[in-house]
Amino acid sequence: MPDEIVIRAATAADGDAIDSLIRSAFCATEFGHQGEAELVRMIGDDGDVMTSLVADREGEIVGHVLFSRMDVEAEGAPLRAAGLAPVSVSPALQGQGIGAALIRAGLDGLRGQGVRMSFVLGHEAYYPRFGYSPELAARFASPFAGPHFMAMMLDSGAEWPQGGRADYAPAFGRLG
Repeated sequence: MPDEIVIRAATAADGDAIDSLIRSAFCATEFGHQGEAELVRMIGDDGDVMTSLVADREGEIVGHVLFSRMDVEAEGAPLRAAGLAPVSVSPALQGQGIGAALIRAGLDGLRGQGVRMSFVLGHEAYYPRFGYSPELAARFASPFAGPHFMAMMLDSGAEWPQGGRADYAPAFGRLG
């Protein structure tokens, strides 16, 4: 990651810059823009943000990651969990470790909040490096179940739950 970049909590003043960043980052991918900027705004409006971080380079927002509240039940009991989505990096700076630094900082922040699990719907070659596993996620009933649905225990020594249910924040269902 470039030295001049600082990872910090996002503020309300960062909203427009985050929106712009997300739109440019996702337009530059093979998938194109799919409503990620609107999703971030809806999650914020609903009060479901758990951790929102930016990568700041001399006052310019060049990266963003959002973790939102999830409704998760494991073995019949509620489990505190967060969903990772989206992570965005300025197209000119992708591949330099900024996204990875944002994700790691976000996961550390979640651990500090007592969050036990995190889920992601993403690329199966990228997210396992952080500890995400499709095998763990497969134990949970979810509308997002499939090969790209992954989960991780935030305490690496914790036993995997045998099964349960995992639902993202309501904004995901409204994205349509």
